[in-house]
Order: sequence, then structure tokens, then C-alpha cells
Amino acid sequence: MRLLPLQRPLPLFALLLAALLLSACGVLMVDQWDRLYGHGDPHRFDQPAPPRAGQVSYRQVEPVLSARCAVCHGCYDAPCQLKMTAWEGLARGASTDKVYDGTRLRAVAPTRLFEDAFSASAWRERGFHPVLNERPGIEALDGSLIAQMLLLKQQHPLPAGCKVLPDSFNVSIDRPQQCTTIENFADYARQYPLWGMPFGLPELDTAERELLLRWIAEGAPREPEPPTAPLLQHQIDEWERWLNQDSLKQQLVARYIYEHLFLAHLHFGDDSHFFRLVRSRTAPGRAVDLIASRRPFDDPGVRRVYYRIVPLQETVLLKTHMPYVLDARRMALWRRWFDEARFEVPTLPGYEAEEAANPFATFADIPVSSRYRFMLEEAQYTIMGFIKGPVCRGQQALDVIDDFFWVFFSNPDAIEESDQSRFLAANSANLRLPAELESNAPVLGHWTTYAEGQKRYLNARAAFQRLHQNQTALPGPQLIWNGRDEDGRQNPNAALTVFRHYDSASVEKGLIGQGPQSAWVISYPLLERLHYLLVAGYDVYGNIGHQLKSRLYMDFLRIEGEQNFLSLLPDPAHHAIEQRWYRGAPQSTLDYVAAAHLPLSHRATEDLAGLPPQAAYAALLGQLGQRVAPALGPQPLRLQNLPSTGLRQALTALEQVHGKSLQWLPQMVLIRLQSAQGEARWLTLLNNSAHKNVAQIFFEDLRRLPDEDTLTLVDGFVGAYPNAFWTVDETRLPELSRRIASLATEADYSALLDEFGMRRTDPRFWPLSDQAHQALRRQGLIDYGLLDYNRLENR
Repeated sequence: MRLLPLQRPLPLFALLLAALLLSACGVLMVDQWDRLYGHGDPHRFDQPAPPRAGQVSYRQVEPVLSARCAVCHGCYDAPCQLKMTAWEGLARGASTDKVYDGTRLRAVAPTRLFEDAFSASAWRERGFHPVLNERPGIEALDGSLIAQMLLLKQQHPLPAGCKVLPDSFNVSIDRPQQCTTIENFADYARQYPLWGMPFGLPELDTAERELLLRWIAEGAPREPEPPTAPLLQHQIDEWERWLNQDSLKQQLVARYIYEHLFLAHLHFGDDSHFFRLVRSRTAPGRAVDLIASRRPFDDPGVRRVYYRIVPLQETVLLKTHMPYVLDARRMALWRRWFDEARFEVPTLPGYEAEEAANPFATFADIPVSSRYRFMLEEAQYTIMGFIKGPVCRGQQALDVIDDFFWVFFSNPDAIEESDQSRFLAANSANLRLPAELESNAPVLGHWTTYAEGQKRYLNARAAFQRLHQNQTALPGPQLIWNGRDEDGRQNPNAALTVFRHYDSASVEKGLIGQGPQSAWVISYPLLERLHYLLVAGYDVYGNIGHQLKSRLYMDFLRIEGEQNFLSLLPDPAHHAIEQRWYRGAPQSTLDYVAAAHLPLSHRATEDLAGLPPQAAYAALLGQLGQRVAPALGPQPLRLQNLPSTGLRQALTALEQVHGKSLQWLPQMVLIRLQSAQGEARWLTLLNNSAHKNVAQIFFEDLRRLPDEDTLTLVDGFVGAYPNAFWTVDETRLPELSRRIASLATEADYSALLDEFGMRRTDPRFWPLSDQAHQALRRQGLIDYGLLDYNRLENR
């Protein structure tokens, strides 16, 4: 890391004066443009104009916008909030405000496309400036910020022969943003002539650029959206009827389902049509009147809420894509868990923050087994909520988890329903979550309330286990869900693998890789709290207090999941592995670790007794792996499934490289492997960084253990944010392994890139990107989405 020289800070009055001068200059430029070209019409793009005969249609430009623009401008962290995943995002424009800001003292108004405002003029009122031309007295290209950015790139492409971008480029995700307006674009172009679009990447080819410019010149038209096909509409109607029945029981069930599926991309088995579940003021059969709220459990402001299914209107991005199928089997399961289950709802819960943020209070009337099986059935989706949701962005949001761990789940049949329900009802107050403080949470106050509540819950949980330890004589591995559903079907959600990529993360079905750094066992109370802490209850627009408390509380949940696993080991191995996972952790953390112990060591199988700690840990993982193996099936991402023995051995040798040399590698590399027969295979190389512990927010570098770093190599794609692309000939795999094992400096890694890398500056970058997306689509149509290039390195 290159440190910038320290500079003497400017006095506060000088900073304020500079800000006022910049603001005044901006206003003067707008006034000048108003005189020259007329006032901008903020309503000009409130509705799209259909293309006239011979004009370029949006369907023609949409593939280019997706493949070249949305790969950087696609989500909450799109530069300048310019979302290019839909026509409405272009019409909305850009903003100087950041969504991700871990220092703000007050929450800000949400700015979610298709939710918080519904027209370009409404976004202008919220401070967004246009990127398409809204002025009557100027040519469309001259008045369009997007067009000018494309032309700037054409005039000033990346320097010929440039391997690494010059120092004038900052490609980090937290870089200061230069969100210029069209009125100030001339100054921007003079200061940053190389900063045209795409930023820090090769320019578009002539055909792509000319197509976009022609479309903008013709007024950026868009054809009307086609009506929903009759078959799809019939399926929507059927599900909406079930969700919006009048009984109090059904209303509570529908609320529970919505609060868990509000981020889902629903589909009916068709990979080309995705939908969202939303709250509406209007009943089925009428136009949807969407209720926009920060959280899915915020007060809707109406007496009766209706749950409606609406089309997903944006290009699908891998980083936010969470597909969830609605089919006949799903309906049968929901009817079994909710319709046929015997329970009554005497009154509906309210939406006061303290109650609504606590699912154990809000949904106490719904049987625990129904709630748990609902979440277990699609466990990857449930965990994906905080892995792909807004909370999961940036190093400080993710340093609470290890880089590589396996997840198992508690057996839903291990404890009687009535006992579990009584226990959760008695401990509901101890399971309160920080979301009850809403989005302007105090920075310092209230934390001891949650800490003491967690301690009381852990003590009560241990006592509950002792009380019921004779209820069943199940050995340790049988306390884990084996993936077999009530109807005998094997469910591949029985075990998951989570990878952290420093400032992003991924979750995959199955047990991928070898020797995970840690493992969790997730019970129903833990699974529910993970969702309500980091998904339903998390507000990305909240203040520092809200964000800090969410991060700190996650420590409790990680500890609980880890201890659920470690408690299946004999006591000596349990304590030794625990000490290894928490090397150097503060005593306050170790107190919670000790409190989270469960009295389950007597359930450990005899073959674990007497083994060295690491051997017992590996043996327990093996036992649990055998238990879930029938449900997991072939696990196509694993190297063991490769048909060629020679290739499997060469890749296994690469995966076994470990230690200090890996600190020079990126966190996630996409590798295009070329065979001697000319066939291409895509792999993902994951760099698992080791730490003394992951129990502290700051100073992660000081807790690093490079000697313990490992690699995981996956046959296919894992993760949405590649840091680098490599192209490797199959015959050179042994050489690649040797080169990685011998890395000792940044220059070594640069030389390795010279041989195998495809840097972001390479003129061949975009064709390789297209090949990657084609292969990603072949891996799974339902799961397909665009990669995001905001984490591509410049090395």
C-alpha cells in the first residue's frame, strides 16, 4: 500500500469558503446555460417517448448499456448513484450524495429506484441532476452528460501501451466522487481528460458508441412495456389471492412471508421473467399503489395492507440477484406449514418499532416449526439476504466473518415444538434487536441493553439444553439437519459455504473447498435474528449509530453459530479450537464466547475422543459432511467432479498452495482456462486470508496471519465482484502454481500478470468480459446476473 504524504489541514473557515465558492460557480454556470439554452424541463423524461419509425429502440441499446455500463453503474454503490440498469435510472440521473456513508450523524432520505420516487421531475426535487438533455435550445448530444462522457473517452482513450492506470485514477470503492453536471462538464473535461466513460476501462468499440450516441440524439426513446402474458398473469393472480385472504391468521402469515421475501426475485420457473413482492394500499384487481418504507416492517400508514407481485424492471445483477421460485410445490408447502397448522391469531400485531423489529414477538402466534421450515427450505436465499443485501458492502461491514467457513443447520425435529415455543416466548425480550431504535440510533447509548439481553438469552439457552438433554438420545451429528424434507425429498440447502472477499462476500450451496477456517451451526433463533438484524432491520441510509450497532450485534450471532458447532466436540478439542479462533481477542469478547457454550459435549461420538484438537475438528466436519451428503448431491462447483484426472490433479496442486505468498494475490480471480483442444473452462480462484480473530472492527491488518492463508479453486463462477481476470493455458498450470508459491513482492505479482493476467486496461478486456458472461449464463439461467467491475484492481 502506498501512503500519501501528510498535508497540513486547511482551517475550517477556508474549507467553508471553498465550498461556498464551488457552489456559487455551479449556480453561475446553470444561470449561464439557462440564458443560452433555456431552462431545463424536469418533466421531459417523466414518461418515455416511444421510438418513431427508423429510430433506435431501447431494446437495441439495452444490451450495450448492460454489458458496458451497468457492470459499474448497477446498485446502491453505483458512482454518483447513476443506475444504468433501466431507462428510468438514466431518466433519474445522478447525485452528489453517497448512499454508503459510515460517518453520517443523521439518517438520510432513501433514494431507491422504482420505490422512493417515480418520475424524473420527482428525482429533481430530491437533488438528482439530469444526464440526458432536458434543455430545449441545445442539441441532444451537447446537452447530455452521458453523451459527453462517451465522447470524452473517444477523444482521450487510455494511453497506448498502458498496463497500469496513471496515478490520476483512483479505482477504490471509497474514492472521492466527481459527480459533475452538464453545465460544469467543460471544467471536468479540462481537469480529468482521461476520465471519460467507461471510467478506467477500455473505450467502447465504434459500433457500440455510435449506437448509444444515436439513441441519445434521437431523444432516448423507449418502447412501451408489453403486457404481462396471460399465463404469468394467471399465476400472479393465484398467488395474490392466497396472500390476501381476510382472516387474521392469513394476514399475519402474509406479513411474515413478505418480511422475508421483500428482496427476492420471484419467478415461476421462467428465467426471463422476475418479480418482486411489495406492499400496496390497493387490493388485487386494482393498480398497485406501492407503500415505500425504509424497512419491510415499518408502519404502512393504512389499516389493511395488501401484498402484490410486480415485475422486476431492471437488468438483473449478480450481486443483488436472489431468485426464489413460486410453483405448485411451494404452494403445497406453504399450505401445510401455515394453512393446515393449527394455530389462532386473536389480534394482529402492530408496527411500533420495538415490537415490529422483534420477530419473536410479532409472529409468536405462528408455530416455530412452520417459521423454521419456511426459512430452511431456501436456506441459501435466507443467508444470501445479508450476503447480497445492502448491509454487505465494504471491509468494516464484513470483517465480522471469516474468509471461508461452512454452515450447517439444527435439526428441526430435535426439540418438541411446544418446548421451543415456550422458550422463545419467555426470552422474547432478551432477543430484542437494534433495529427497534430505527435509523437515527444513538452512537453510544443502549448498547449495554443488548449485550446484557444476549447474556441472559445464552444462560437461558444453556439451561434449556440441560433440561431437555434427555428428551432425545441423538448423538451430535444427528442434531444437524440432514436436508431431508418432511415429504422425503432431499434439499441441497442442507449445508452452505460462505466466502468473504475482503469487501464483499458469496454464499453457495454445498461444502466447497477443503479445511474451512471455521464452521457454524445455525438454529431457528439464530437464523431469524440474522435476517432481522442484517436484512429486514438494516437501513443502508441510517446513521452511524444504526450501522455501528448492527455490526457489533453481529459479533454475538457469529459467536453463537460457532459455539453451536464447537459444542459438538469433546471439551478439550472444543476449548483448543475456540482459543485458536479467538487468538488475541479482548476479554469482553471471550466472556461472550464462554457464555455461548452449550452442554452438548456428551453427544460427541466416541471416535472423536482422544484425537488432537485439529484432527477432532476435521473429523467432526467429516461426520457432518457425511450426514448431509445425500441431500447435497454432486455439487457441480467442486473440483472433484472434473472428468479429467490430469486436470483435476493440476488444479488440486494449485489449490494446495498456501502461506505468505498468497498475500500478494487478489481476493477473487476469474480464470479462463484454455485446453489443448481449444475448449475454454472458467474457474474462480478465492484467496482465503487468515486472521488471529474476527472479533474486532478496526485494525484488521494487525490481526492478519499470512502464514495461514489458503486458496479455494472452484469449477465455475463464485462471487459477483472479480478483482482480476487471468487467461491460462492448461499446460501451464504447474508453472502458475510455482509462480504463485514464490510471490514475494508486488513486482513479482506484476510479472505474473504480464504472463497470465488480462488487466482492466487491456484492449481485449471487453471481449473477455463478454465470454465470461456467456459462460456464467450457461452455468445457470435462473441464477444468472451481470458481474460488477467496481472492485477490479489496478495493478
